[in-house]
Amino acid sequence: MIAKNSKYFIFLIILGGIGGTILGDVIGTHFPSLILLKSAYTIGTTKPLILDLKVMSLTLGVSLNINIMTIIGVILAILLYRKH
Repeated sequence: MIAKNSKYFIFLIILGGIGGTILGDVIGTHFPSLILLKSAYTIGTTKPLILDLKVMSLTLGVSLNINIMTIIGVILAILLYRKH
């Protein structure tokens, strides 16, 4: 049995999100009537924060693209985590 820890949980959430996004893109591309599965909403910064210190430059930015299949993938990952 797999030990329940936070690293495993976060790994499953990220894996579920990536898998759901890829699946949504594939389904949305092959079935144009299901384009709703492919359309994504972007959450995050539109432009990165750039800190120029003359010696080095630091660029920070976070952006999440979420579609319906991403949410379904995350929910399935949570259910998988709870079962094990």
